[in-house]
Formats: sequence, structure tokens, C-alpha cells
Amino acid sequence: MSLFKNIFSSKKKENLNKGLEKTKTSFFSKMTKAVAGKSKVDDDVLDNLEEVLVSSDVGVDTTLKIIDRIEARVSKDKYVGTEELNRILREEIANLLSETHIGNAIEFTIPKDKKPYVIMVVGVNGVGKTTTIGKLAYQFKNQGLKVVLGAADTFRAAAIDQLQVWADRVGISIVKQNMGSDPASVAFDTLSSAVKQNADVVIIDTAGRLHNKVNLMNELTKIKRVMQKVVDHTPHEVLLVLDGSTGQNAFEQAKQFTKATEVTSLAVTKLDGTAKGGVVIGISDQFQIPVKYIGVGEGIEDLQVFNKHEFVDSFFNISD
Repeated sequence: MSLFKNIFSSKKKENLNKGLEKTKTSFFSKMTKAVAGKSKVDDDVLDNLEEVLVSSDVGVDTTLKIIDRIEARVSKDKYVGTEELNRILREEIANLLSETHIGNAIEFTIPKDKKPYVIMVVGVNGVGKTTTIGKLAYQFKNQGLKVVLGAADTFRAAAIDQLQVWADRVGISIVKQNMGSDPASVAFDTLSSAVKQNADVVIIDTAGRLHNKVNLMNELTKIKRVMQKVVDHTPHEVLLVLDGSTGQNAFEQAKQFTKATEVTSLAVTKLDGTAKGGVVIGISDQFQIPVKYIGVGEGIEDLQVFNKHEFVDSFFNISD
């Protein structure tokens, strides 16, 4: 049994396996058809594999990169049987993820030299942004950290109310103002309060609108500028939340938000309800931004730190 299996709890692993079940079943059903009647990996198999990857929402650019790598290995080894294709594909996906993900975190941790550690969360409405913030706050609190939430999505009253529900559920403080208030003012108050409370982590929610990229950019820039009046060099992290079940739409959202602001990490949610889990691989590779968290269920424990080894392990259902 490998070291990371010992570290990664059996419960988390079970949840991850369950969360990726639809993606895995769909993927390997397509893979079986792709190699049907073939004993070796040839051009036809590679063409079929390309279709499988694209239809699994890995994305065209990332798919071509994977196919090129497999093609190079097939050319080098001269003869590669189709029974070896799963292993080679698994290795190349793992290699691809390793190029984007530095380290391989197991727990929810923050840098000890930044206090409070400030996370600004961005993403369109409906992707699970507020739920992700709540679950993230819960996990940080479980690590013994003091967390403060900032309800800077003042565009929707529901967003403020939902964040309040999570603050109450987790048992942490929240800073909020009335609907329509200046989001930057909320962020300023949140950081000021966090400093007074000697908090370890601050999580700032922001409005999930993409109707006008210029307005979004201006708003996020203003929030950053105002926060830096309280704590230098904040936010320390800009976390973009994406709904994994939307497939290619998640790519488009990532493209828009990375143009509007500097995104430093990703959370991909709702992987349990979709067969489009390949989007994690494609987005990670295409945008060269690490996927830090994944949502694999509705439970409060079902937001997990993304572990590339475990993801690939669950995706390919390795039993050894």
C-alpha cells in the first residue's frame, strides 16, 4: 500500500470514490468501446481515445497534449497493447497534474507567516460558492483556526442570508452590511474586525456576476485595494469556484475570471452529480492554476483538499 493511501483517511477516500463514480463509469464505458476489437494501440485507437477525452470534458488542448504524449510512448516502445493503455493514460494524467500542482496537500492548512490569511472567493452565482465558503470555514475551524467571514456579495440579499446561515452553523463570526452596500466597505470592515479578533483566516465572498467584465474587474480591484489598507499584500489567495457539472461552461467561466482578476487557486464543485469530472484535468492544465479543493458530495465533510494521487487513483479505480 502506498504512503499516500496511509495518510489519506479511508472515509475521505470512500467519499472521493463515490463522488467520481459517474465520471469513472462513463469514461470507462467509452474507453471499452474505443479499444473494442483492437489488440494494440494504433492510430484508430488514439483517434477513438481523443474522442473519449474530449467528450469527458478534458478539453481539446489538454486532450491533444495527452494524445501526443501517448503517441510518443507508443512510437518509442514500438508495440503497446490496448491492455496497457489504461496504465499509460493514468501515468500521463498524473504527470500532467503534477506539472500544475506543487506539493500534494492532505489537510486544510494556511501559511503560518500570514495572519490573518485572507482568501477572496470569486465565481458566478449557482456554482456552490457560498456552500464552498461555509465548508471551507468548517474545515479551517476544525484545524483549530479562528475564522471570520465577510459578506461582500451585497448584490443579492440571499447571498448575505446564506452566508449568515453557514456562519451560525459553523459557529464563527460574520461581518455584513445591508443589501446594496459597497462590497469594498464590507471587506474593509471584515479585515478590521479580524485583526481586532486576532483571527487566523478571513474568507471574503464576492458578487457572482459576469454580465460586464469591466465592472467585475473594477469591483474586485477596488475590494483588493481597500483590504490592503488594513492588511498588506491582501488578498493572499483568490479562489475561483467552478461547477464541475457544467463541463465546457466551467472553462469559459475560468477564462472570464482569469481575465478580470489574478486567480491563484480553484475549487471544483458538484463532481458527485456529473460524468464530467474530466474538467478538473483540463482546467488545471489549460489555466496552469492549481485545483486546491474539490466538492464530491453534499455533506459538510465532502469538500476535500485536492490530492492529485488520490484523484487519479479513484478515477482509474486502482485496487493495488
